[in-house]
Amino acid sequence: MAIFHEKLFLSSLLIFCKIIEVYSGGPVYTPPNVERVTDRFTRVSVNQSYSVSFGSSNVRVTNNGTSVDLSLDKSSGSGLVSKNKYYYGFFNAALKLPSGFTSGVVVAYYLSNSDVFPHNHDEIDFEILGHEKRRDWVLQTNIYGNGSVKTGREEKFYLWFDPTQTFHDYSILWNNHHIVFLVDNIPVREVIHNNAIASAYPSKPMSVHTTIWDASEWATHGGKYPVNYKFAPFVASMRGIEMEGCVLNRKDVASSCSRSGLSSLDPVDGEEFAKLSSQQTTGLEWARRKHMFYSYCQDKSRYKVMPQECNAK
Repeated sequence: MAIFHEKLFLSSLLIFCKIIEVYSGGPVYTPPNVERVTDRFTRVSVNQSYSVSFGSSNVRVTNNGTSVDLSLDKSSGSGLVSKNKYYYGFFNAALKLPSGFTSGVVVAYYLSNSDVFPHNHDEIDFEILGHEKRRDWVLQTNIYGNGSVKTGREEKFYLWFDPTQTFHDYSILWNNHHIVFLVDNIPVREVIHNNAIASAYPSKPMSVHTTIWDASEWATHGGKYPVNYKFAPFVASMRGIEMEGCVLNRKDVASSCSRSGLSSLDPVDGEEFAKLSSQQTTGLEWARRKHMFYSYCQDKSRYKVMPQECNAK
């Protein structure tokens, strides 16, 4: 009888777990432990770090300047741009995304110099894409140098948490060695600076941007599900701002930032930022194995000849 009750209990527990999985939008994954890179840098206020780039009526600074709400409604999206331009550095934003039906909505955290080089610019992007399912956001990463969106190198991930419930860190580490995209300090993508990708590696000073906007034309299945403004306003909140890099304030900034050693102005040029630790490598492998569902290096319909760095992997 005891064995029967034990089996009944285990069966009930399994059914309960399946129900929880269904209602939570998918399986629950616990990420591996990694170093908290965000703890190494100083947090700054909204007014210290950003200016409004567009949609000023939809920007609301909160909590004595430590956080900000960015809104999208039928009249406009909204965005912030960093007061400084940076050549290499570490950049972080803790974001909480809009809940509900968000198809066509994009929340972006990225570096770009398109204002200075409109036809030949660099970018390092986090773009978080709303979806037709109520809580299913997609994380897209992208980089390009000396090009445009047509030369992008996108990879897409499902998140292992609900990004609408609380704040999560989205971080970019960019130096002469590699570019690392991190989510809650877990590396999800590493782009190593080598000969194969040298021509497309971002190499010019960039501004930091945080935006929310209407991407109905492409964001969800090629524009199949546009933004439904019946659910507006869509509000993304940001706090946990970190920006430490080589600030573009004199002509020799690029050479100063590319040198290693004590004379460098680059805060992420040290040995500890040159390559991933064993813990970070484990986290990277976990994120890509469990959560990545698209990589440009596997898109044979887009590329008849794969980019050179794909063949080097």
